Amino acid sequence: MGLATYERLRRRVKATPARLRRHGFGRRPYFRTLLCRRGGRPVGVAVYFLTYSTFAGRPTLYIEDIFVVPRARKQGAGAALLRALARIAVRERCGRMEWSVLRWNTPAIGFYRRLGAASLDDWVQMRLTGSGIRRLAAPPATAGRTRPRRLPVRLRGTRVGRARSAVRAGRSAARPPRTRPARRRA
Repeated sequence: MGLATYERLRRRVKATPARLRRHGFGRRPYFRTLLCRRGGRPVGVAVYFLTYSTFAGRPTLYIEDIFVVPRARKQGAGAALLRALARIAVRERCGRMEWSVLRWNTPAIGFYRRLGAASLDDWVQMRLTGSGIRRLAAPPATAGRTRPRRLPVRLRGTRVGRARSAVRAGRSAARPPRTRPARRRA
């Protein structure tokens, strides 16, 4: 709640302790967490997960949230969390670390820049929520629309599964074009 309060977004919080336990620490965790303590008391937290960059051809460590309680700021907790995340990114062979920051949060932006981070001004973050997701997921209204096909994925000639996640994510899972071996002329 401290992060939501600081970011002036407390009314938007839908998370509950039970949901966070299930999604972060259950059978199938969707995120990982780092906790920074000083004198045995928590003073900071980072919530992160791994994604994949098709451009870099390597995993990306995405920081969903990073927060240090106000009384512990400018004492090294934020830098300690980011250094720990960087060590994880190196261990996981990530090509990059990414996160978002609100434009008005100039103290955080300055802190990140001092650590060597750069802002990506060419990119616009997009979001679908609630009804927008359901509307997009609904079957098309007309029969004339095309649907992506689920194609088998082959790795060195062995069938390993279907490309469902690529289709669900809206990425192309198209087969490479078929080629015929060239005929030798006698």
